[in-house]
Amino acid sequence: MMASHNHSCSPLTFVFTTFKICFCLLFMFLIGAATAELSPDFYNETCPDALSIIESAVNSAVKSEPRMGASLLRLHFHDCFVNGCDASILLDDIPCIFKGEKTARPNANSVRGYEVVDAIKSQMEVACPKVVSCADILALAARDSVVALKGPSWRVILGRRDSETASFNAADSGNIPGPSFNLTALITAFAKKGFTFREMVALSGSHTIGEARCTIFKDRIYNDTDIDTSFKTFLQANCPRSGGDNNTISPLDIQTPTGFDNAYYTNLVNKKGLLHSDQQLFSGGGDEGHTADVVNIYRTTPTTFFSDFAKAMVKMANLSLITGTSGQIRINCRKTN
Repeated sequence: MMASHNHSCSPLTFVFTTFKICFCLLFMFLIGAATAELSPDFYNETCPDALSIIESAVNSAVKSEPRMGASLLRLHFHDCFVNGCDASILLDDIPCIFKGEKTARPNANSVRGYEVVDAIKSQMEVACPKVVSCADILALAARDSVVALKGPSWRVILGRRDSETASFNAADSGNIPGPSFNLTALITAFAKKGFTFREMVALSGSHTIGEARCTIFKDRIYNDTDIDTSFKTFLQANCPRSGGDNNTISPLDIQTPTGFDNAYYTNLVNKKGLLHSDQQLFSGGGDEGHTADVVNIYRTTPTTFFSDFAKAMVKMANLSLITGTSGQIRINCRKTN
């Protein structure tokens, strides 16, 4: 007969079990505390005018130049897709310390709106010094830009803090989906950030506003076959195969270039997507999530697009946040304190 084992708790086992329970409770408390740090009402007491200051500045900038709405939205997107929504994209290079993200291929001579953010931050430092983060300014400015161009609104969770560094390599290494990406590459890039193919198609709808330079879409209008003939001819007139000005710009949405709507998806069905990556959502083929089906849903049901876009923006704005006492609240968004 085998000897029976004594299953009673030894003092050591009791201590270890108690430690595990306490550790789990502490972990749950810390998770709850971290969540509590983020709230749409984060600045209600410390800077009650923060949201109205940002909204007013964005409305003024967009009224002066409608394209700026797309630029501010894109600034937030390019920030979040590189190490999270931490305003690292705003940092200028610091020699011998780090090379920033502004000169990375997806951003150089392309991302704009820095001056608008600077102006907002200057106002904020007068109203409530060292309180509102640059990362939160980017998140709110993106939302307010969409609203200013007649798009949907959403509640922005606030309480982000700013990074103390930036990464040229992270911005330059494919984290930001590029205009030459095929459907597989697009799905992979968005999936790495936790997005479904439907969320990817919704976020791509941000291209219902904004413009792109000739150099970005030149390859598409001379080499792609899934493009409307008249649309291609029209674009080629201002973007010659050789010579000409590579910085000549064309609207991403030829129908309503300064209005946030669902016309972008109609363009894709009509083979009038300006970028190769845009057209891939409808013409990419394969069974990778049937993105063409989602394009058709958004084309025919704008309310569904608006709802999905808003939800996806909330999700994107919460990528890898710095909160609590980590990071800092920059006084000048272009440099660390």
